[in-house]
Amino acid sequence: MTFSSSAHPALSAVRHLLLLAGTSLVLATAHAATPAKPAAPASAPKQQAPAAAAPAPVQLVSPADANLIRGHAVPIGGALKSDNDEVWNRLVALAGGKGSRFVVLGTASEDPEQSAKQVVELLQRRGAVAEALPVAPKFSWVDLNKVVRDPALIAKVRNAKGVFFTGGSQERIVDVLYPGGQVTPMLEAIWDVYRKGGVVAGTSAGAAIMSTVMFRDAPSVISIMKGRWTEGKQIDRGLGFVGPDLFIDQHFLKRGRFGRMIPLMLAKGYKLGLGVEENSAAVIKGDEVEVIGGKGALLIDLSEIKTDLTLGALNLTGARLTYLDHGDRYNLKTRVTTPAAVKLRGQKLDPAGPGYKPYYTDPLFYSDMLGDSAISNGMHYLIDSVLPEIRGLAFEAAPKPGESLADLGFVFRLYKGPGSVGWSTDELGPEDYTVVNLYLDITPVRLPQPLYQPWAGDKRRETQPAVVERDAGGASK
Repeated sequence: MTFSSSAHPALSAVRHLLLLAGTSLVLATAHAATPAKPAAPASAPKQQAPAAAAPAPVQLVSPADANLIRGHAVPIGGALKSDNDEVWNRLVALAGGKGSRFVVLGTASEDPEQSAKQVVELLQRRGAVAEALPVAPKFSWVDLNKVVRDPALIAKVRNAKGVFFTGGSQERIVDVLYPGGQVTPMLEAIWDVYRKGGVVAGTSAGAAIMSTVMFRDAPSVISIMKGRWTEGKQIDRGLGFVGPDLFIDQHFLKRGRFGRMIPLMLAKGYKLGLGVEENSAAVIKGDEVEVIGGKGALLIDLSEIKTDLTLGALNLTGARLTYLDHGDRYNLKTRVTTPAAVKLRGQKLDPAGPGYKPYYTDPLFYSDMLGDSAISNGMHYLIDSVLPEIRGLAFEAAPKPGESLADLGFVFRLYKGPGSVGWSTDELGPEDYTVVNLYLDITPVRLPQPLYQPWAGDKRRETQPAVVERDAGGASK
């Protein structure tokens, strides 16, 4: 596919998105999961051969080294509450239980001392022996070049069974431990803990570093969708604890970040992406993923997608989405979802099966598909609805003056297809859902600018009878 310099500005956005990153768009081919519905399920998208092969994502470990990984990676979606006993207790249990040693790095934080202190206290409250390490750019009195090579600190890391990264700015973690793509002795010590079966966990920024590529300092989600990012500035290498084949993002449902995950996955050749919601965690060991904590995580599978580069903007058909709720498991190799036991005791929502009686009947349209939990709420609604699909928009309501792509927006079509299925339960309170294999299409659209104007009256009212207002006693006002 060639790009013409005289093309619509949106075309340059796609070129920016797909080529500036040093990679071509992958039209992936593999099976994906999508929830199906009873009302005329949409047919599955057909496989399309890739136009050009994309280079593999940046790797911290070689494929041979990946076989040595025996530990648990635990990305936490941010906003982890102190009373989330399930997550805190699981971290300690995975590291060996009471008495297990943790080192805590507040490297990403604006206030690393306080952030690390809080985590240390919370881990110790659950029986761990935790210690904060002075490894943070905000410690102006610390020589970071020496700290990451300090034999005493490195020995503390190697003697630990768990490593915890606090939230903040993920680029600080990478710049300190992996500067210029060079592994420091401290990072090697952390990897040693991981290879020996230990736990590497992180919340927010600490979760973003888990994959081999990460968002470094990304602008808004819609800006990423429009292609406004630069390699090395908004996008950078991560530390790769989950391996080269899975992309991780955080604050995921709350901030509508599936919109930014998909274009990065396309540009970097990822087939699978896992977005972890706030106050929730994904426990990852090898190919097995378990979701724990407050809410859940969204699994995005681009193994069978098609795209049309002639449109000159982000687009695709046939992405598959799976919503993993608390207690659900997913196998990254087989693409099989195992719902939590509480879900299996609840109602199965299989549009293609007997006895399917969905609850919702009203049509649904989201004016902001990137809004707080809109994508997960839409998935829950659709799998329990007579509707075959729902739609939504994403756009910039107040673009900057002179913005060349001010009129570029996107329509999301979420729909049922072969393999779509869900489970619901109210056993634990409000209705909870697990939703497997729903399809998603993204289509660029042109939105008028300005998007709205003052109401100037409606001349249709001139031909209609006047409405007489009356007071409580029935008299006209």
